[in-house]
Amino acid sequence: MTVAPGSVIAFECPDASGGQLSAESTVADVPHIDFGMVNPVTGPVFIDGAEPGDALKVTIHEFQPSGWGWTANIPGFGLLADQFEDPALHIWTYDKVGMGPAAYSPIGHVPLKPFPGTIGLAPAEPGNHSVVPPRRVGGNMDIRDLAAGTTLYLPVEVVGALFSVGDTHASQGDGEVCGTAIESPMNIVLGFDLEKQAGLKTPRFTTPGPVSRHLDGKGYEVTTGIGEDLMDGARSAVSQMIDLLCGRHGLKPVEAYMLCSVCGDLRISEIVDMPNWVVSFYFPRLVLE
Repeated sequence: MTVAPGSVIAFECPDASGGQLSAESTVADVPHIDFGMVNPVTGPVFIDGAEPGDALKVTIHEFQPSGWGWTANIPGFGLLADQFEDPALHIWTYDKVGMGPAAYSPIGHVPLKPFPGTIGLAPAEPGNHSVVPPRRVGGNMDIRDLAAGTTLYLPVEVVGALFSVGDTHASQGDGEVCGTAIESPMNIVLGFDLEKQAGLKTPRFTTPGPVSRHLDGKGYEVTTGIGEDLMDGARSAVSQMIDLLCGRHGLKPVEAYMLCSVCGDLRISEIVDMPNWVVSFYFPRLVLE
């Protein structure tokens, strides 16, 4: 599709499995996921007049959710893949109109905040490129604050920009620690404009207001990881939160792991007091209270 700046387009986005999982799937389906089909995107869209050096301004107008989604522990994938080697799957259902919190278990309900996990442009380098890792032109960034009302700016590297979007999520915590969020097919309405020769090096975005208030109501439980390596710190903080949730609420470890992925936030708390850095994991208390 070729469109002019100023256009508003509705995109239909399948789930991150590319239809390999459905609302009727069971955990037996998880080991058979073909990674060659995951993270499909809808596009590309050629933006008339877009040239290298420009910035594509993407306004996220609204989402039309499907009412179902899935979260999985996929063997070999995720921050704690070495600790969680067996597949797991949770199928979610939610009110696609009212968008109230979605039930995870009899004791857990997760507030929803739709956003596209993958949104970006084509890189300048020729050849085929995996859609899984993000790049300086965007892509699979998994930034939960790219929600309705947000304006995203992407650096253009090829004529026409070649915009694509997909991997829509109903909710996700910062870090997406198990590797999946509430993966949910949905439609998304986006507007496009150009900022000529903006000189943008990486994506940036502007939010319309607070980004975490929907989870702040009852405070947080917070665990930390401290040491010389940020990845090790992140792993330690998440592992300790899993232990806390299992001990306090009777969840199985993999249930706690997946729940952390859809609503808990990894944050760098300190990165200047060498040689040790602090990573914190924030779990919203309202989910389990």
